Amino acid sequence: MTTKGKVITWSSVIVVLALAIFIFVKFCFVYGEGVNEGDINYFQKEGFLFKTYEGKMILRGFKAPSGGNIQSNELKFSVKDERVAKQIEEGSNIGVKLHWKRYLGTLPWRGNSQYVVDSVYFIRSSSEPVQEIPVPIELPITD
Repeated sequence: MTTKGKVITWSSVIVVLALAIFIFVKFCFVYGEGVNEGDINYFQKEGFLFKTYEGKMILRGFKAPSGGNIQSNELKFSVKDERVAKQIEEGSNIGVKLHWKRYLGTLPWRGNSQYVVDSVYFIRSSSEPVQEIPVPIELPITD
């Protein structure tokens, strides 16, 4: 094998390895994990070839950005496991706590979102009492 052939061979090996590492990090490496609790805004099964569940959850609590407006935080997520999807559907009207994994890239068979839900940790019972916000009492002004 000539020197030129060795350079081409080693260059090809390095390019293939770099491409394999890039694909692994982009699509297979779990970038982060977490848990969020909130109310399901929508949850549906969609896709042409690969059917996955896609949803949006309104997170508990509000964040006031610097502009002074109050806005709710949302989490767009995908579910590929039918069992987990059924649990989310059952708890969609009473609030759920979801465990998710975040990937840097999306794959068609994993869903349209970087956040892939793999388990439901907690479904708040509808029999839990709702905490009422106390109404301030207006006292008459005396001079």
